[in-house]
Amino acid sequence: MTVWSAIGTISGTSADGIDIAEIGTDAETVKRFGPAGTSPYATKTRDAVLQAIARGPSDRSDWPLISQAVTEDHAHAIGVFLRQHKLAPHFIVFHGQTVWHDPDKGQTVQLGDPKKLASMLSLPVISDVRQADLRAGGQGAPVVPVYHRALLKSVDLPGGYTADRPMCFLNIGGVSNLTFLSGDKILSFDIGPGNALLDDWLRQKGVASFDEDGQWSARGDVHDDRVRAALGHPFFELPGPKSLDRNAFSLELVRGLSVEDGASTLAAITTASIAASVALLPEPPVLWVVCGGGRKNKTIMAGLRKALGVDVIDADDCKIDGDAIEAQAMAFLGARNRAGLPTTYPETTGAHGPVVGGEIYLPGL
Repeated sequence: MTVWSAIGTISGTSADGIDIAEIGTDAETVKRFGPAGTSPYATKTRDAVLQAIARGPSDRSDWPLISQAVTEDHAHAIGVFLRQHKLAPHFIVFHGQTVWHDPDKGQTVQLGDPKKLASMLSLPVISDVRQADLRAGGQGAPVVPVYHRALLKSVDLPGGYTADRPMCFLNIGGVSNLTFLSGDKILSFDIGPGNALLDDWLRQKGVASFDEDGQWSARGDVHDDRVRAALGHPFFELPGPKSLDRNAFSLELVRGLSVEDGASTLAAITTASIAASVALLPEPPVLWVVCGGGRKNKTIMAGLRKALGVDVIDADDCKIDGDAIEAQAMAFLGARNRAGLPTTYPETTGAHGPVVGGEIYLPGL
């Protein structure tokens, strides 16, 4: 049995930094959880990424320069990480920076140059983890569910939970998404807005870059009419698998509200859309394990516990690093690629069949 030392990297649509994590894996389970960390983008890189995301594909003129900056920032961050932890991995998985995702058109754009990164690091780099799924008729997202399933085999969940009972891994990043698991069943889909709109709102108002601990969303009043209007979006009625671009929803949802009321209402939209997603699942989960930055928002977590009425726990309580899980997932996808095992399935992305995603780039080639 081959156990790979794999390093995964990812930067979400909030572009708040490059998450890096190392794991030891046989492509079926996690044998060892290694170090993890986050390295911020250079300020110019982050600003350019956020502007590119806001513009969408109508103006691609600066994409080559952003791709170069993303690659160089990753090379620096990974190099520091390798030296700091004295690591010699078998390969790096480079997700790149998503600036556009439109699965209905079979399009997803992750900026970055994996070939250049392989040469800069003198290590094999696996990238393009979404494209094969799109070519197979899938949404190209989410790609983390296969790792969620591996986690269920690799860690002990609290409360005597067993893998034959229905549960969800819930990721609240820029967009929220879930993986439903029950015995051999798996289903995954994007749910709706996660932290992205809330972060954008607070930045637009010039008060904060994100809602730390949920302090802004705790201060205001929820405008229920705005929440109902948001949930009227046709996306919420679609069955899974399905995926969502960050820009599918806008701050028009809270236009004219005070800073605090807007924050509270956006947090309520996040929790309400997650609660509504239960109707799309084969059976109601008895446990939700929450990953991503949204798990640190006390307002969102309190809203979820009230709305879902079952156990809603922080991934950290399962000895899972909730900040590192997506970077770890990228590392795991790389191992699946090397083992020739599927990274996505019809039940996770809507692809026509199981898909082995990713392309390998060797240094010097």
